[in-house]
Amino acid sequence: MKYLFFYIFMSVVFFCSCSQHKTTEISNESPIDTIPQMIMQIQRTSRLYTAECKVHKIITHDDQKKISGSFMSKDFSINLPLGNRKVAIPMNATIKAYIDFDNFSKENIRKKGDKINIILPDPKLVLTSSKINHREVKQYVAFTRSDFSDAELTSFEKQGRQAIINDIPHLGIINQAKESAARTLIPIIKQMGYTEENIIITFRKEFTISDLPTLLDYSTIEKSNN
Repeated sequence: MKYLFFYIFMSVVFFCSCSQHKTTEISNESPIDTIPQMIMQIQRTSRLYTAECKVHKIITHDDQKKISGSFMSKDFSINLPLGNRKVAIPMNATIKAYIDFDNFSKENIRKKGDKINIILPDPKLVLTSSKINHREVKQYVAFTRSDFSDAELTSFEKQGRQAIINDIPHLGIINQAKESAARTLIPIIKQMGYTEENIIITFRKEFTISDLPTLLDYSTIEKSNN
């Protein structure tokens, strides 16, 4: 009986020791790093066209023949009668925004606890399909003046295209690009175990007109169809 009790006691001690050792081994396991897999999944989206905006703009130009000079030490400027020219040129254009994830890396990810912040690559903007509706071009040319030349009309068209580009920050297309990218990326990130309320999708900064030269993809800007 004495020996039986001893064997039972030793068995219990051995079992507890094994259980404790097993528990210790499990607690020492490292959590799985999902960031590399997340990066790979996001890179697969490649070039993601995220927003599109159609713009209609009327380019106007008004010039008036004048006589300018100085008389009795006073400057003067007089509009000549029948010396006016006016033109209104309707232009249509399509602006597209895309985000290129080819070079997306861990530098684009900020992780703190359960929260994760994805810093999107800078968006790229494409101005396509810019063209003049020649049937709706309106001109008024006084009979004492010559018609607008092709070179002048081309110059006005370029000014109109630049005016459309300058309007981009006010069109909301950059915010649309961010929201569209978020709709694509959030499901991917949720698969990695993050809840939607802990996922933040942002650009590195708020973009303004001064940033446009770095955001425009000039290689894909189409020339107007005259």
